[in-house]
Amino acid sequence: MVVSVHLADVGPLGVRKMLGIELAQTDGLRYREKALAVPLASGPQRVPRLGRVGLITAWEDDGALDHFLASHPMAEMLRGGWHVRLAPLRISGAWSDLPGLPDQEEAVNGDEPVAVLTIAHTRLRRIVPFLRTSHRAERQAVEDPAMLAGTALALPPRLVATFSLWRSAVAMRAYAQGVSGQQHRNAMRANTAQPFHHESAFIRFRPYAPKGLWWGHRDPFADVTLRSAAAPQRPHRV
Repeated sequence: MVVSVHLADVGPLGVRKMLGIELAQTDGLRYREKALAVPLASGPQRVPRLGRVGLITAWEDDGALDHFLASHPMAEMLRGGWHVRLAPLRISGAWSDLPGLPDQEEAVNGDEPVAVLTIAHTRLRRIVPFLRTSHRAERQAVEDPAMLAGTALALPPRLVATFSLWRSAVAMRAYAQGVSGQQHRNAMRANTAQPFHHESAFIRFRPYAPKGLWWGHRDPFADVTLRSAAAPQRPHRV
C-alpha cells in the first residue's frame, strides 16, 4: 500500500468543483478523503484558508498512483500544488475505512524524516472541547523547530485531521510522548478521560518522492535527506 497527501490552492471557485469530483471508481484506489485546508493552531473557529484543499488517498501500489496523477481530472486540478508519497510505518488507534495499516512498528532510523497523519470522526457534542484542547497541542507542534511543515484538514461536520512533516523520528516521538512539552500528552489524556471522537487514528509514515512546493512557496524537505520507500532500516521505535 502507498498513501499520498495532496495539497493545493485551487481558488474559491475551485473548491466546490474539487469536492464534487468523483473518485470511487478509480483503478487501484483503496481510500480517499477530501478536505478543506485549515491553518494549524487556528483556534476554535477553525477558519479554512479560502481556496486551499487537501486530498488523502491510499493506493494498491505506486503504479496506481502514477496512473491517477497522469490521467485523472482531480489530479489535473491539484497539479499546481504539492504532494508526497507515504509508506506506512505504524497506526495507533483505528481507522476502519483503511484496513491493512501496520499496528506493529516498521523499521525506521531515528534520524530519518517522518510524516504523521492524525484523523478522526468527531462527536458533534464534543467538537468545541476538542478544538480548544487540540489548539494547544497544535501550537506546541508549530513552535517545535523539528516540525518541517504542517496543516490541519477538515470536512464539516465530523472529519478533522492534521498532517505534519518532522525532521526526524526521534523529534516526532519527543513531541508525541511529551518530552518536548506536555500539551500533546494533555490532549491525549483528555481524550482518554472523555473521548472526543467516534473513531481516531495516529498514523506514521516514511515520506518519499515529494513533488511541488508547499502552498507554492517552499520545499519542506529542502535541508533533509529522504530515504526511498523500500530502503532497509535498522529497527527504531517510532
